[in-house]
Amino acid sequence: MLTGVVTRILRKRKSLAVQAVFLATHAWAGGAVDPAYVKSLAAPGKAVLVVEYYDPAGKVVGRKGFASPSGFRAKSPVDIAVDAGVGLHLYGLEPCRGEMVNQREGFAGSCGDFARQELDIMLKAAKVIFCRAFLTERNAPLQDATCFGYYNYPGTLDAVDNLEEELVSLGALRLSKKQDGALMRPDLADAERIGRAGFGMWADPRVAAQ
Repeated sequence: MLTGVVTRILRKRKSLAVQAVFLATHAWAGGAVDPAYVKSLAAPGKAVLVVEYYDPAGKVVGRKGFASPSGFRAKSPVDIAVDAGVGLHLYGLEPCRGEMVNQREGFAGSCGDFARQELDIMLKAAKVIFCRAFLTERNAPLQDATCFGYYNYPGTLDAVDNLEEELVSLGALRLSKKQDGALMRPDLADAERIGRAGFGMWADPRVAAQ
């Protein structure tokens, strides 16, 4: 029997199925990942988190691995708690401001709480969380990263998804902008266009007016 977490993921995937084709050939920051490699990191009975560090030429020059029997959790709407000394930051993203209501999701509360709830859903269901960061982030307590989750429930779900794309396309987070108005994550512009169709925060007219 499916857990509530997986049921929600599948329901959201169904609602996004038609629009998701526009993201099918998207090239993520750091390049495309090899799903087979990410799946190979899975370990029985525990959640695994791996961070790979890249030099400016795109070569892997470092790697850190973590495992947890209870899985990993959101530290904030855009941060993942890894251990006592390390956190990962999904850079270039932010929750909306203030309060929001989404009747379809049965949510009424702060934008930050909604985003953190959705990030927690993605983290709890993942067997593997695979992240990429630049070498300069390796010793920082909070490291800018782009992350992917491996989800496997036999006969129902087997996929490697980019966490930021999922959260933005579901309207849990939106794209931050630089001082000049340019997007900090232009690679996720298509994902935000999907979210703005009425998912998550975008179901509340007050958010669209921000």
